[in-house]
Amino acid sequence: MKNNKYRLYFVDAMRAWAILMMLQGHFVDGLLDNAYRDNSNLAFSIWQYFRGITAPVFFTVSGFIFTYLLVRGDQQGFDNPRVKKGIKRGLQLLLIGYILRLNLFGLVRGEIYSSFYLVDVLHCIGLSILGIIGIYLFSSTKKKFVLPLILFATTIVLFVLEPQYKIMDHIYLPEMLANYFTKANGSVFTIFPWFGYATFGAFLSLIFTRFKDYKHLYPVAITTAFVAGLSLVFYSSPFVNYLAQTTGLQLFADLYKNNYLFIRLGNVLVVFGVFMTLRRFMMNSTVLKIGSSTLSIYISHFVILYGSLTGLGFYAFLHHSLSPYIVVPGALIFMVACVYTALKYEDNKVAIKAKAGELVQQLSTNAEPWIAFSFRLIKDTLFRLRVTVIKLFRLAKN
Repeated sequence: MKNNKYRLYFVDAMRAWAILMMLQGHFVDGLLDNAYRDNSNLAFSIWQYFRGITAPVFFTVSGFIFTYLLVRGDQQGFDNPRVKKGIKRGLQLLLIGYILRLNLFGLVRGEIYSSFYLVDVLHCIGLSILGIIGIYLFSSTKKKFVLPLILFATTIVLFVLEPQYKIMDHIYLPEMLANYFTKANGSVFTIFPWFGYATFGAFLSLIFTRFKDYKHLYPVAITTAFVAGLSLVFYSSPFVNYLAQTTGLQLFADLYKNNYLFIRLGNVLVVFGVFMTLRRFMMNSTVLKIGSSTLSIYISHFVILYGSLTGLGFYAFLHHSLSPYIVVPGALIFMVACVYTALKYEDNKVAIKAKAGELVQQLSTNAEPWIAFSFRLIKDTLFRLRVTVIKLFRLAKN
């Protein structure tokens, strides 16, 4: 494998770790019997804690990678080709997010189920990419410190104000739009506060870009990540409580009651520190390929576990019904199956797309006579209906 000194292999490895954690987390959480969900059990508590780290890491890494690529070139603003690619990618993720929630059996009956309108991780990552692009374009004509300042400030504001906006149900909005801001209708994720992790990842990428040639980049970055991360985990809540008592603001009191966002941000920084420390062991080609194939892996897991498009997935038949003795090996098999399927697709993506294009073209060619016939039939029917109506009006007039 060719070694690119500016490629951050540890970030690809983090993304691979996050997607694998997501696979086992969704499988275990969806199929484990409720009788075994005991918070006093050490193994279950450890699993549950690490499962809570997965989404923050994934959002942060997504923002990091996208912004790191966005600012690498010399071109700025709309002249930057990464802007157009990013807009396309963001819209693509939104589209795929909705397609995965379609049910073909419902469509045949002319129904679109309410679950189609729910918001998931792909919707939020797609919107986060578009949001980062918007901030980038706004600050492209300003001083260099403006972009990182806005990104960092966005994270802080979204996390601090979370107790205020999470209770809003946004009933004044159409349900499809409201689902991006509230979980009241069943959305798994909402754009806020999760956009805050993406902007923090974008902020970190600017730091790495700024100091990429610095001799002591990794020693300083590793030390900073561990110190800042552990400080957030153990001291952010006491600090918020101090602010609540000092200022008397209910905002800080509410934040102190559920300070999960800053604690999880600390977890993210610790994970960054661990992967940076072990970066020399993160250049395995399979691991990097998994890290660059997360979308395909996500799609394959959604189809197999949740029965995307058909509703026929493990979740429908085995929901909260299995023991740990079945769930644990099952999760390992599920991870291997999803990764293998996705990597096989990536290896043959060009051929598959070409074959699909040929199939669509063939179906279009074969259907053309039938489409022409249908148009003629509709035209003749409308003409006859028009003649009949005219005759009826004439009869009524007479």
